Amino acid sequence: MTSILTNTSAMSALQTLRTINSDLSTTQDRVSSGQKVGKAADNVAYWSISTTMNSDNKALNAATDALGVGAAKVDTAYAAMDSAIDVVNEIKAKLTTASETSVNKEQVQLEITKLQEQLTAIGQAASFNGENWAIQGDLGSQTTVVDGFIRDSAGSVKVTTATFNSGSYALFSTIADGVGSGGILSAVMTVALTSVSTQGEIDTFLTTVQTALDGLTNGAAALGALSSRIDMQDDYSSKLSDAIEAGVSRLVDADMEEESARLSALQTQQQLAVQSLSIANSSSQNIMSLFRG
Repeated sequence: MTSILTNTSAMSALQTLRTINSDLSTTQDRVSSGQKVGKAADNVAYWSISTTMNSDNKALNAATDALGVGAAKVDTAYAAMDSAIDVVNEIKAKLTTASETSVNKEQVQLEITKLQEQLTAIGQAASFNGENWAIQGDLGSQTTVVDGFIRDSAGSVKVTTATFNSGSYALFSTIADGVGSGGILSAVMTVALTSVSTQGEIDTFLTTVQTALDGLTNGAAALGALSSRIDMQDDYSSKLSDAIEAGVSRLVDADMEEESARLSALQTQQQLAVQSLSIANSSSQNIMSLFRG
């Protein structure tokens, strides 16, 4: 039956066109934004996960940046430690030279004094951004380096740190009037040869210097281990950030090949739906021909 009051064919065609237009709009949004989940209404679960993980990834990247600052501090402290080892080795060599009876011990002391001044200069210069691990007033103090950001199974978040016993490996505890005191090099700064220094005194100085060298070696080893950990953590953080980004991408990013194919199909369907609606609307006009005499 054909009715001039209700055109069911046109209603059906219009509903189809509306559905196609809605799907077409969604697909166009995905193509333009590159995302299939751009807001919570698109997929609550995936949107929630992606929002949380993107936030965590930003925090992880910030921690990685902080790790770079920590690496710079470690490198600065290591450079000071390494230079101090070289200078103390020179002092050891000078003391060995002074063991020869024909050597002028006072002249040797002049050289040792300059080397001691160099040790003080090394300690003063070992500062990065105002922080100096080579000079620690509290020999039991510890310093920390940010090395990561984690979220546990309960949802709690925290920043992780690596600890270095800077007080135990400090070159000096204080520097006053250009002279360092305390710390690993405390006894080295007291080495003082005179023209009447005996071999026993020189041997005592050599023991003092060797003890300092052992301490410096341990400190350099500890800094090297920390530097290695920082490098590994930096590499891991980079990989972890990439993995998080890839995981979020799988949840919310649109498959552009699939969306392109769907867009072409919907555009074709839209044209057909418009044509169908046009045909359905023309049926009412065809009825008029029945009343023409």
